Amino acid sequence: MRRLWIPLVILVVMGAGGLTVSRLHGIFGSEKRPSYADTKINDTKPFDPKHLTYEVFGPPGTVADISYFDVNAEPQLVEGAQLPWSLQFEITKAATVGNVVAQGDGDSIGCRIVVDDEVKAERTSNEVNAFTFCLLKNA
Repeated sequence: MRRLWIPLVILVVMGAGGLTVSRLHGIFGSEKRPSYADTKINDTKPFDPKHLTYEVFGPPGTVADISYFDVNAEPQLVEGAQLPWSLQFEITKAATVGNVVAQGDGDSIGCRIVVDDEVKAERTSNEVNAFTFCLLKNA
């Protein structure tokens, strides 16, 4: 009995601690998590897809490196593009970000972002190895 009482006390303390933790979980509700499986999602209103156009322009014969976000907002790179350069794609998401960055080997370069034939962003730069960018936060 001299050696048996210490393991018995440890066993009783662990049992009491486990019971206490179990009861506290039941009181604070951490065992029952709410289910959202039956939540009804409102149908989104249909919208007409928009047409996004990136344009980079400069003096004839200018070569530029162009970086832009595609329709999935993934960065893309075009190296050595002859200007003028343009790219058009259809936006099927409710909101998107448009961004085009260009650096040319000439003294002038410009960019433009057009959404459904309306210019949303335009910038021109006049400097050695001109650099420009256009950003549209929500097309």
